[in-house]
Amino acid sequence: MLTEQMILRIPGPTPVPPRVQLAMQQPMIGHRDPETSDLLKQVGPGLQQLFGTTQQVSIVAGSGTSGLEAAVINTVAPGEKVIVCVTGAFGERFVSICKSYEIDVVVLEEQWGEAVNADRLKKSLLEHSDVTAVFLTYCETSTGVLNPIEKLSSVVHKYSDALVIVDAVSCLGGVETKLDDWGLDIVVTGSQKALMLPGGLMFVAFSERARAKMEANPRPRFYLDLLKYDKASKEFSTPFTPATSLLFGLQEVVQLLAEETIEGVYDRHRLMREMTRRGLEAMNLNLLATDAVASPTVTAFTVPTVEAKQVRKALKEQFGIRIAAGQGHQKDTVLRIGHMGYCTATDVLTVLTALEIVLMDLGHTFSPGAGTVAAQQVFLKKGTGVHV
Repeated sequence: MLTEQMILRIPGPTPVPPRVQLAMQQPMIGHRDPETSDLLKQVGPGLQQLFGTTQQVSIVAGSGTSGLEAAVINTVAPGEKVIVCVTGAFGERFVSICKSYEIDVVVLEEQWGEAVNADRLKKSLLEHSDVTAVFLTYCETSTGVLNPIEKLSSVVHKYSDALVIVDAVSCLGGVETKLDDWGLDIVVTGSQKALMLPGGLMFVAFSERARAKMEANPRPRFYLDLLKYDKASKEFSTPFTPATSLLFGLQEVVQLLAEETIEGVYDRHRLMREMTRRGLEAMNLNLLATDAVASPTVTAFTVPTVEAKQVRKALKEQFGIRIAAGQGHQKDTVLRIGHMGYCTATDVLTVLTALEIVLMDLGHTFSPGAGTVAAQQVFLKKGTGVHV
């Protein structure tokens, strides 16, 4: 094996397209120069399409977690009550952020591998009529669950006046998102997942309801004051120093997505999800999420006969392929394959074939070639041959 070759199939960071890498190598420009304003002006419409909004999308130099924290501190005052829906490790992160800011948190937790139950959310809203916000994780990266955000948002608005705040870090750009039509109040994402960039950018858009709550919120904030970013974005600027090289990369990402079309992007992600899931099932592996709630961007599974760390180690050493471990209490039992962003059916077939070899070598029992054949059958029925 070529020791410098690395095939990254984790749920973030994800591979960066060569065109994007090349774009980021452009000479540095002044972040207050007209060239930077032009960059921000050019990427704006593409970001609005991804968020499904006519509102401005602000760009922040920071991680996805900075976006989660910003969503909390801009909208919730000390002592106010919120509901945090937890379906995995990143729902728990929202809980931790809220508690660190002296917020009264009602935790609505589901078993890891399951989606938020709309009836349980309704019950919680009726029991806690004073909640000011509901925090949801669109794709729970730790379990591969895609929560039904449109349905859950409808429940929140029907039974409360709470804001709907969504972590879309590990799926926006790979699944349909409609901030305006679904009544979402804040949506946050990061650059290093389906948006095919290195880590370092956070993107956020919010509704007029959220704006009013932010303006009335007495909580102090400075760097993560979203009203500052919103005001600056309307002038095609940023309140603080942007990550200029990443903006060059973002310009190329927006162009790549436009060339494929957003519908084509979503179709490709759904195809990769089905190929991955059917392939893993054919290898007698256990999927963590059901088909009904499975994310198009990441798949979590367990191997009933082999330690998860052995599988990861063998894939890395024999093939240079990196897949991810589970998180929290599942870190030693769950494996996760990322299939988002700069990823195609070819990549899925590569990982499944290598996984078959590793599992056979480790003594796991299944019909050799079954996983690859199952994935091929999905492609033959649904595939379009799109190669990004």
